[in-house]
Parts: sequence; C-alpha cells; structure tokens
Amino acid sequence: MKQIQSNMCFDGEQRMYQWSSNTLNNEAKFSVYLPPKALHGQVCMALFFLAGLTCNEETFAIKAHAQKIASTLGIILIMPDTSPRGDGVADDEDWDLGQGAGFYINATQTPWSEHFQMERYIVDELYEHVVKNFPINRQKIGIMGHSMGGHGALTLAWKYPEKFKTVSAFAPICAPTQCDWGQKAFQAYLGDESTGDWSAHDTVALIQQKGALFDEVLIDQGENDQFYSQLNPHLLKQVCQKVGQRLMLREHAGYDHSYYFIQSFIADHLRFHSKS
Repeated sequence: MKQIQSNMCFDGEQRMYQWSSNTLNNEAKFSVYLPPKALHGQVCMALFFLAGLTCNEETFAIKAHAQKIASTLGIILIMPDTSPRGDGVADDEDWDLGQGAGFYINATQTPWSEHFQMERYIVDELYEHVVKNFPINRQKIGIMGHSMGGHGALTLAWKYPEKFKTVSAFAPICAPTQCDWGQKAFQAYLGDESTGDWSAHDTVALIQQKGALFDEVLIDQGENDQFYSQLNPHLLKQVCQKVGQRLMLREHAGYDHSYYFIQSFIADHLRFHSKS
C-alpha cells in the first residue's frame, strides 16, 4: 500500500492510497479520512462510502464536505473507486457501463470478469485491509452510498449484515432489475437474466427474501432528481413495509441528484451511523 497524497483537514488527514488488488487483478486507489482521534491511535468507527456512476475515489472526499462532521464524531471514512481502471481493463464507450460503472457486483461474463469483481473487492479484500491498517472498531463499521453506490451499499448490507452494522443511502437505485441502468449493466456483467440471477443484486428482491435486518435504514431522495425514474424509492418503501423493516425515507422538494444535495444532508447521515 503506497500513500500517494495527504492533506490536513479539520485537524485530521485526508489521504489517498494506491495498491495492487488481487481481487481486481489490477492496481487500485482508495481514499481515507482519518479524524484526529484516529491519528492519536484511538479506535474509531468506520464508514464506507460507495460513489455513483462516473465517480472515483476522490469524488466524495472533494464534493461531499463530510470531513468536518467526521472529525467531530471520530469517524474514519473509507472511499473506494467505483470500478477497476487502466489501459488493460475492459471499458465501454457509454458512460454508464465499464470503467466508472462497476455496480459493486462480481462480473461473470467476458471481458468483464477478469477485473470487475467489485463485490469481493469491497467486502473481503479492502474491508480486511483497512481494518488491519487503520484503528477501526470492527464492531462499528457502516456503509452508505449515492445512486449506483446507494444500490451497492444497500445490497452489500443485506448480503453481509455481519460486516456492516448500519446502512444509509442518497438517491439509491433501489430496484436495478426494473430500470434501464441496472438492466444494461446486469446484462453485460452477469449475462441473461434467466441464468445470471439478477435478483441476488437487487435491493428490493434481497429485502423480500431476507426480511428486516437493521434497526433502521436512512434514505434521502430529492424530488427534483433528474434520474428519479431510474431509482424507484416507492418500491423500497413497499418492501420495507411488507417485511417490517424500519425505513426513514425522506423526500426533499427542490433537490436534485447532485453533490449539492449530498452536502445538504451528509451530517444527518454521519450522525445516524454514529448513534447506532
């Protein structure tokens, strides 16, 4: 693991690392925010943030303005890239497939399967790596995300509740099997729906199957979201009501899909995770 950047921020440090990932079969980058408590060797809770389409390991760190509240609450922020990258990594000319669009699943189809193993990368390799190298309380690790990353946060939380104590999301893709973004990605990465088991990567289907797993889930959604038709928050609400999963779904008039929306409510999310 090579540290390639460090900047002091609210008495903590915003860092970027590069390392060779066995899971992705490639070099990978991730960012970490260490609050003052962590720099002084105190064990802290950690929060993974999974970013959305076209984003990378720097997007949340630069745009969300989360470090101030993370410093105050003593939260370590872990920010992975959204996909493997590089000249030898498969890509697509469309912005919603390939590099920058890993969808946090393990691809089974060529040419994607050689590198696009984002689920295993997040929950196994990177998870264990950061726990080993930073003063993280393994019993207090949460996960959150935005858009495609909101889909990733919710699905990984329901698949691995033993690893994530809390979960929240901004404008998540709640039912990827029922929207163009998800169908396009799943067809490419997993193959035909009849053989690719798409439902194993769909939040609504997972909650239907596994039931209520968390004390509460926090979702923020902008009512002026330009991608609202892709997100289907009403389906998430319906399935949570059906299985008895407590859900705080907050819909905000005037807000869109951007990081200005995330900035406006990020403090609520960090407090939500820290109190659980």
